Amino acid sequence: MAKHRTYSTGPFRERAILVGVHIRSASDYWSLEDSLAELSELARAAGANPVARLTQTMNRPSPTYIGKGKIEELKRKVKQLEIDTTIFDDELTPNQQKTLEDKLGVKVIDRTALILDVFAQRARSREGRLQIDLAQTEYLLPRLAGQWSHLERLGGGVGTRGPGETQIETDRRLVRRKLSRVKKEISQVQSQRNQQRIQRTRGKDKIISLVGYTNAGKSAIFNRITSSEVIERNQLFSTLDTTTRNMWLPDGTRATISDTVGFVHKLPPILVAAFRATLDEVVEAHLLLQVVDVSSPYAIDQMQVVSDQLSNMGVGDTPKILVLNKLDLVATASNDPLDSKIVNDIDIADFSRIVTTSAIKAWGIKELRTSIEAVISHEEVEYFSDLSLHEV
Repeated sequence: MAKHRTYSTGPFRERAILVGVHIRSASDYWSLEDSLAELSELARAAGANPVARLTQTMNRPSPTYIGKGKIEELKRKVKQLEIDTTIFDDELTPNQQKTLEDKLGVKVIDRTALILDVFAQRARSREGRLQIDLAQTEYLLPRLAGQWSHLERLGGGVGTRGPGETQIETDRRLVRRKLSRVKKEISQVQSQRNQQRIQRTRGKDKIISLVGYTNAGKSAIFNRITSSEVIERNQLFSTLDTTTRNMWLPDGTRATISDTVGFVHKLPPILVAAFRATLDEVVEAHLLLQVVDVSSPYAIDQMQVVSDQLSNMGVGDTPKILVLNKLDLVATASNDPLDSKIVNDIDIADFSRIVTTSAIKAWGIKELRTSIEAVISHEEVEYFSDLSLHEV
């Protein structure tokens, strides 16, 4: 009797193994386990199926990222688990990527390429696609030689001079030409944004920007404050395109508020540079609303990532209101919804106000608007040594 077989009609998801390294001498407030947990989320967002992990602790970085013994172990796992893709938790050099692909016999990508892939899937507007195009092209340029590894035998020496080297140089020239074109278009976008900002604010209105870790609920907060309908999704990087709206504070003062792209651990510098036109809204802001997912076990680490990125952008001293969002996800867990460790680890001196909210339930939105007005109006700010929750 013939067996009935069923086949999945869903999209193919590459089987992936995640690889990470902990360097003993390196100072990173994220543990390797936490970093790989986030890498797993990124892999799923990109459409992969992470089925295994491999880690190594080392005294110093290796030229091949992991040691020879670990490469052999990884090679066995790739074969046993029928792995399609290996994903490394740090950015690999072109030589590291080429060496690992040669030894493993499968596709090798790093954290930077993975984040770029997720961004590329999320980009919808012309501006967003341009910025991703720029970042991906800059990432590709130093790796072009590896794309032509099948022509290595034509790379040089007697009897080997020929089209291989010529093709690589041709490709590099084409990529540089594309980079120049995309940068010119982004420069035009940036100029348009500056003009729009001047017209929108008339040079007088206060500028407010929402910042925070990806999936912290910035868009939901934005919608509650402005009565807008920006897309809200429980996914990484659901917002890539900056949205700006006018808002009126309780005292009648008009301001503009912008929802910006989220940050992530080990955010590639080329991506920050590519999104500079978008992030200029943050640089020009008079007030930042730093949104934190208070339900995340990594809330403090995520806050630190955002603070570091803001400092790198030169806006570390801009007045900030800390918005502890997603209160509804922890309010029913105990009588004390805010974990004491989170409260104790917050450096309250960094913030003008601290407000607890649930954008989904609309908790704390009125208090947030009042706090915005107080800071914008330069009223005396009370620094809270003890947080009291809004009645829910």
